[in-house]
Amino acid sequence: MSTNLKTAKAIGKYLKLSTHKARRVLKQIQGKNYREARLILEFMPYKACNPILKILDSAVNNISQNNTDNINKKTIIIKHAIANKGPTMKRFQPRAQGRAFPIHKPTCHIYIVVER
Repeated sequence: MSTNLKTAKAIGKYLKLSTHKARRVLKQIQGKNYREARLILEFMPYKACNPILKILDSAVNNISQNNTDNINKKTIIIKHAIANKGPTMKRFQPRAQGRAFPIHKPTCHIYIVVER
């Protein structure tokens, strides 16, 4: 008994987003099919939606590139959608009387795995 499930992944690294803001969006699309997830991402008002949409499109193109037969986009399901913490860029904001306040600019890595 062989299963005919095909998987593909796409990775976005060093994105200027915090991980908890990216995870808020990724939780909404995990387990959904491609078209439904694309609609959700297009109409959500968050900054994280645009890079996630690009990564999702890349994963779908990867699965169609790896398989020779036609891919029906209705059958593609998002298996995993994960946001991991990347390096933090550290900057300083000058303040009064020679002081400086630290500014932390977080980055994240997003992994999306799709299957059909």
